[in-house]
Amino acid sequence: MSIGEVSTLLRGAVLEVLLVASPLLISALVVGLVVAILQATTSIQEQTLTFVPKLIVILLVLALLGSWMFASVRDYTIQLFQKIPDMAR
Repeated sequence: MSIGEVSTLLRGAVLEVLLVASPLLISALVVGLVVAILQATTSIQEQTLTFVPKLIVILLVLALLGSWMFASVRDYTIQLFQKIPDMAR
């Protein structure tokens, strides 16, 4: 196995992680931004006010996209296992 093949595998793994994690991260970022703007306009500085909405939104995104996330990671893992015989040469 050459350095190019290893870097291709690592690049694919990083892209897969970014692809799977991005809906969760983006939704948490948007909710955090909305709550921060709400807190700034109302002068409410309660720490749990940012945590609870993010938790709820992340759980909703997981409920909606969890099957797609699992299928994506499963397909990538199957591709990796199929490449094992070629790596042994």
